[in-house]
Amino acid sequence: MPEHVAAIEIIIGGGGGGNSPSDPSPDPVSPECAPPPPPPEPLCPPPPPTPRPAPPRPPTPRRTPPKSSPPPPSSYPFESSRIKLAYPVIQAFKNKIEDDPLNITRTWNGYDVCDTYDGFYCDEHPELKEYAVAAVNFNGFQFGGARLTLDGFIDGLVDLAVFRANSNFFTGRVPKGIANLKYFFELDLSNNKIEGQFPLEVLARKELLFLDLRFNAFSGVVPPQVFNLPLTVLFINNNNFAQTLPDNLGDSPAVYQTFANNKFTGNIPSSIGQAAKTLQQVLFLNNELSGCLPYQIGLLKEATIFDVSFNQLRGPIPWSFGCLGKMERLVLARNRFSGSIPDSLCTLPNLRNLSLSYNYFTQVGPECRKLIARKVLDVKMNCIYDLPNQRPEAACEEFFNSEMPPCPDPKSFFYVPCGKPYASSAALESSDVESAAPAPSRSSFTSYDLLSPQKA
Repeated sequence: MPEHVAAIEIIIGGGGGGNSPSDPSPDPVSPECAPPPPPPEPLCPPPPPTPRPAPPRPPTPRRTPPKSSPPPPSSYPFESSRIKLAYPVIQAFKNKIEDDPLNITRTWNGYDVCDTYDGFYCDEHPELKEYAVAAVNFNGFQFGGARLTLDGFIDGLVDLAVFRANSNFFTGRVPKGIANLKYFFELDLSNNKIEGQFPLEVLARKELLFLDLRFNAFSGVVPPQVFNLPLTVLFINNNNFAQTLPDNLGDSPAVYQTFANNKFTGNIPSSIGQAAKTLQQVLFLNNELSGCLPYQIGLLKEATIFDVSFNQLRGPIPWSFGCLGKMERLVLARNRFSGSIPDSLCTLPNLRNLSLSYNYFTQVGPECRKLIARKVLDVKMNCIYDLPNQRPEAACEEFFNSEMPPCPDPKSFFYVPCGKPYASSAALESSDVESAAPAPSRSSFTSYDLLSPQKA
């Protein structure tokens, strides 16, 4: 048998002719042959990770904040701490009001001062940047009561900037605490029953722009410091002030000034000319003024109303009055003026009313006669004998024979500050053409409105 065939038989455990008796039986497991590997274990996916515990449930919400939370604002239930500060002041004042014919105070309930309280107005505090009671407007409310004063009210509203109370029945005096109101700039106490001296407390308010004290019972003197305040409005008519007008009257920048219906005496100060760029309307009527008109009045180039009626002023009309280019109402009636009426005065382009009645004028020029015909100029009850409705000759003769002190600086009456020559009829022949031009519109406000107590 070939050698390589025997080797194959040995490997596979058999021969071609059967088993030989002389060959030992092979071991059940041959040491030369490794056992077959076990069948592979079935492949399984890895087990899932152990699940994490569920998050805890949130706590039940509280109806009140926890103790660690900050407290609510101290101004609650008010809109701000400044409103909270004003609230007791308002309520205390409400309890003092006995007469409230318009039922205004019925709205002064609850904490919403800014939106529901009639007469009170709020604005952002300029420094604290929160709402505060900035203005009070009681105009026409007719509040009254036994000794209803403003003490503790105006000065108790420490953030107040504006106080208006026209046509009520407030009594007593102006609260001294006004001097401490840092932002205060407007005071209107007109048509009440307030008395005493001029309220010096307002002098401390260097920002005061509006001062209306008319129709009260103030007396004494008006301090000259008033005319150094930055006022745009100064109304003190219909009181009992008794004094000469302060020499620094012209220092005031006030556009509107009313001194009417008091007891002012003496001259109109020549300093009035210093208000040339600001003064528009001024009323001196019904006082006890005397002396002659200063030529500086003719410097008031912005003036539209000038009234000195019902006084004891005397002398001629200064020629400078022909420079009052914006003048609409010039009232010199019921004084002791005399002499000729300057024709230049009667050519002022905006003149609506020139009242010279009840004086002692003796001459009137052609331009003024045109105004008489147009009923712009009133010269009744003078001494112009060729016109109707004049004084009796005996009354005029008595006046001119009486002794009167002369006017100071008589040459000043012929001074024309605007450079216009004295108007003659020849120079003014074109005035009829000018008068045909459309008239400028009248101002919506005049100081004469203030001679009615209810006008605010």
